[in-house]
Amino acid sequence: MSKFHVPDMSCGHCKAAIEKAINSADGEAKLFFDLDARTVDITSQLDVSTLTQILEKEGYPSSVATSG
Repeated sequence: MSKFHVPDMSCGHCKAAIEKAINSADGEAKLFFDLDARTVDITSQLDVSTLTQILEKEGYPSSVATSG
């Protein structure tokens, strides 16, 4: 699982757009959103770089969130 900080994600529309984009590339991906923290945990067979590119292409530039 990879955790991404997505500063421009703030609502249900953002969540739906991200979910659709990731699931179109990996239909088995699991996404867990925290809109308040603006983070999304993604479990996917895609690598972090590919996930980051998908998010950016969808209009949600992100960075890998560090734990702790």
